[in-house]
Amino acid sequence: MITITAVIRTKSGREVTMRDALLDVAAHVAAKEPETIGFFISQSEEDPCLFTTYERFADKAAMDRHNESAAVATFFGIAKPILEGEVTLVTSKEVLATVR
Repeated sequence: MITITAVIRTKSGREVTMRDALLDVAAHVAAKEPETIGFFISQSEEDPCLFTTYERFADKAAMDRHNESAAVATFFGIAKPILEGEVTLVTSKEVLATVR
């Protein structure tokens, strides 16, 4: 399993736009990406400008298809102008997952 953790900070006042753009990606994943095993979005309780995603892919090919999708391109088109700094991406090989 390949994972990506993304840390995303949006400019103040743009939280709803960022959340909606992330939810659009999640909807695309649910409808069109069966090899994306999980797509999780979180928004900080203390700092609503701070979002994280945790994405789980069956393999590198599935991750590449996701990253090259029109949905991700659309997301970055919306997100880039409202980002506060760079997006931090950590790509990893999953060691263990506990799912209930």
